[in-house]
This record gives sequence, C-alpha cells and structure tokens, in this order.
Amino acid sequence: MLLATINMSAQRRKVLNLPVYDQSQYHFGFILGINHLLFTVKPVDNLANIKWTSDKSPDVFGDSMYVYNVTSTPTPGFSVGILANLRLGKNTDLRFIPSLLFGERILNFDILRYKTNSQTGEVEKLMVGIQKSITSTIIEIPLEFRYKSKRLNNFRAYVLGGLKYSLDLASQKKTADGELSTTVKLNRNDLSVETGVGFEFYTTYFKFGTEFKMGYGLRDLMIHEDNIYSGSIDQLHSKVFLLSFTFE
Repeated sequence: MLLATINMSAQRRKVLNLPVYDQSQYHFGFILGINHLLFTVKPVDNLANIKWTSDKSPDVFGDSMYVYNVTSTPTPGFSVGILANLRLGKNTDLRFIPSLLFGERILNFDILRYKTNSQTGEVEKLMVGIQKSITSTIIEIPLEFRYKSKRLNNFRAYVLGGLKYSLDLASQKKTADGELSTTVKLNRNDLSVETGVGFEFYTTYFKFGTEFKMGYGLRDLMIHEDNIYSGSIDQLHSKVFLLSFTFE
C-alpha cells in the first residue's frame, strides 16, 4: 500500500542520481545502528512455590526466598559494521554484514523474602526487587536476502529476511566456580532469525539507507546453575531491535 501511494504521488520524473549503481554485481559500504537488547524469558514451572535458602542467594538476606516474577528490561546500545552486497537479480540481493554490537540487558527478579527477627522471633516478610545487568559485546555475522521494489525516482523500498550467527565476547560462561556465583551466565554462541524493512535514497555521490529489523534468538542462552537466578529461568532467548543507517 505504501509503494502504491508513492507511485501515485510521483507525477513527474526527476533526474536520477547514480542511474547505473544497482547494475553492479557487487558493492560495499558501512553501517551505523542504534539497538535495543532484551531477553524473552520463560520462567520455570511452578516458580512462585519454589523455596530458596540463603546459600543459594547470598545477595538477598533472608531465611527463605520465593521468586514471583522474572522480566527483562531493554536498554539502548549501538553497533557498527561493514556491508557487502551481491546482486542476484533485478530486485533481489544477498547481503553479508559483519558487525560489532555493544549493549546491555537487564533481568529483573521480584523476590519475596522471609526473615526471622532475632529479638522478637517474629517472621518478617518483604518483597524485594533485584536487577542483574548483563553487559554484552557481540560479534554478529548476518546473511540476509533482500527483495526490492521498483525504483521510484531516487527512492526504493525493500523487505529482508535471513539468519545471523552471534558470538558474545563478554559472556561469563567460563567464570570460575564460586566467583561471581550469583551472576547470570550465558552461552557465548547464538543463532537468530531476522526480518525487517528498509528504504534507500539515492544522492549525488552515494546511496543512503535506513532500516528497521528484529532478530530473535533460536538458542536457549541460559547456563543453568544451582542458584536463585538461573534456577528460576527455564529458557532465555535473545531479542534485538535495530535501527540502522547504511552508506554505500
């Protein structure tokens, strides 16, 4: 519908910038992006009825604890990368975009704590919120297929889809036992599916593009340990929203 509206409004032909640019078999560029990283969290079954003792949650002071909810909060980050484009046909491209992504993801735990008052003997009940921040530096290697619309003067739209391999350089998978024992640890490797839309604008000297896409991780990233945090999560999948700007 968007392309039909643009076509109807294009009443006159304009001077084409870079008229033979898309006829090249391949071309290169670079990409700058703003991302939002978060997790899709699947808690364990019967979560609120699982009792945890103080030795399984040393940073929550109490005799016993129960986790009532686990959520993820997105935070902004940024990414940079290079772009290689292979022309497959008049309206199709294959893109290889190795990138470096910087960001942070936060896990929120709502914990009901019970503690016995040593003086009165009464049991005190308190709901506390614990945040676990997971900083990531990720090498991303996506391979994307694009289907482009017909060029309208100096504008073109497209849709995309593909697969992406990710390697988290800041993963704490290899953290020694006992060290940072209550830190949520993740696997370093992930495989994601990506989908999105984009728009390209042909200028006098280069082609500028803006693109919005979402990636969803296929692999459970959680390293399951015997503590209140990782023990409360059944599966943890990555999710990325990326607004990027390309220069080709």
